[in-house]
Amino acid sequence: MLAQQRQELILSRVRSTGAVRVADLVTSLDVSDMTVRRDIAELARRGLVHRVHGGAVDAHQAAHEPAFLAKRELAAAQKAAIAEAALAQVEPGSAIALSAGTTTHHLAQLVAASPHLRPLTVVTNSLPAAEALHRPGDHGLAVVLTGGTRTPSDALVGPVALRSLEALRVDVTFLGVHGIDTHAGLTTPNLLEAETDRTLVRIAARTVVLADSSKWGTVGLSRIADLSDVAVLVTDDALPTEAAADLRDHVGSLILVPTPDARTPQPATTQGEP
Repeated sequence: MLAQQRQELILSRVRSTGAVRVADLVTSLDVSDMTVRRDIAELARRGLVHRVHGGAVDAHQAAHEPAFLAKRELAAAQKAAIAEAALAQVEPGSAIALSAGTTTHHLAQLVAASPHLRPLTVVTNSLPAAEALHRPGDHGLAVVLTGGTRTPSDALVGPVALRSLEALRVDVTFLGVHGIDTHAGLTTPNLLEAETDRTLVRIAARTVVLADSSKWGTVGLSRIADLSDVAVLVTDDALPTEAAADLRDHVGSLILVPTPDARTPQPATTQGEP
């Protein structure tokens, strides 16, 4: 298969699913890892995809929302490390909210496996997070699942979700986002999910955003909040230096988490603590 044919096939898959993994393309195209990465790099150079850890996502479809399973495989190591760092923001005796998303799903799994955080109340509109938190014998963990209409990312949205959230108040909302940009702020491709996420921000005393570095510079169709609304942003240390400097000027605190991909391992650092 010629390079142009491979690239057209890769682009077709990105646009049909929203995201592709290098490992899957190596197998299906029967080529080397380096060949796939070169093809993705060429598509990125042409502005057709965004490169992310382990794959690529569509650069053009601001209104396209990848499915939960497709997103879960991208930047998996980074998301796990970010969730681990974010766990320190959870305090026993508090009420927290978890938005839909693959990184917040990692956090839900960690919360479920952390008995020292009890008692704890968790509000979520994420079906995978609610499932991860389901512990019938754990009487110190109360889980409140909103109703609503299900999205491709397994979020519950719409009027029913909004009504249930508007009656609540939580100490911290942990928010996953599709994109982060200096001017656009926090964004998502799904209009209804953006409305639900805005409510999750509004009902919280503080908002902690969990987003791997590939989200930087991505802008979805619908805006959730300004960067100034973010008390803490937890991301990985592959974030470009200029982006980190920009974020420090806008968010309350920036936490950079080392990941297996980092060249020089170092402890997580907190910047801009108020």
